[in-house]
Amino acid sequence: MKGKVLQNIGFSSLFLCILTTLFFLGTIIYFIFSRGIQVISWEFLTQAPRNAMTEGGVAPVIVGTFYLTLGSMLFAVPLGLACAIYLCEYSPKSFVVNIIRISINNLAGVPSVVFGLFGLSVFVKLFGFGVSILSGSLTLGILALPLIISASQEALVAVPHSIREASLSLGASKWQTIKRIVLPTALPGILTGVILSVGRVAGETAPILFTAAAFYKRGYPNSIFSEVMALPYHIYALMTEGAHPVKQKAIAYGCSLILLFLVLLISAIAIFIRQRQRSYHG
Repeated sequence: MKGKVLQNIGFSSLFLCILTTLFFLGTIIYFIFSRGIQVISWEFLTQAPRNAMTEGGVAPVIVGTFYLTLGSMLFAVPLGLACAIYLCEYSPKSFVVNIIRISINNLAGVPSVVFGLFGLSVFVKLFGFGVSILSGSLTLGILALPLIISASQEALVAVPHSIREASLSLGASKWQTIKRIVLPTALPGILTGVILSVGRVAGETAPILFTAAAFYKRGYPNSIFSEVMALPYHIYALMTEGAHPVKQKAIAYGCSLILLFLVLLISAIAIFIRQRQRSYHG
């Protein structure tokens, strides 16, 4: 009887935690939506800012955010997945490898502004890329690497060894087993890490502040070495600079709503792919 009471208390506590989380999530979404929807229009989504960014739209800002996010993922996903494959499938079990794994996990907790300073020192100045899409994408890619590596490792480790042994016993090489058996099976877990990385990268301000973002730029970027406007920095600039705080505040909420929608859209697409993979391999 006592055990059942404790069990009910535990379940009730978990349910309360879920309701609390959903409440705060719903409050944030409602807060951003109710204030941002007022400025959303076709003109706002398709035109460039004008009149000290108090009129027009944010089309170049949306495009810049897309370029930075896409560039960072093109850099981070292949490299992170390759690192995870090596650590899980090829690396010997040794003290050094364990140190590397711990270092990767600790790297995920480094403040984003530190990555921004690293990108400024290495990509902007040392490599001479300047303040550009390339510098920002590489910096954001390094920021996303620890999360992608950790999630990919967990997904690869979760694949049963019996599947690997069955493939090897049929004459497949180790790489063929990884490519055709292990990776497709682990793909849902890998996509989870990519989803979380996209959400973090798209909303980062400090790294692009040093490496890619421009306060204001006419037109769209024409190369990977161009400066770019991006939603996170644009929101920051609207809320802290300028002589029209009321108009700028409304536009900032509109940008926040667009950023939230883009992250949710990308996450929804990745979740859809993940669910299809799970049902296919299930």
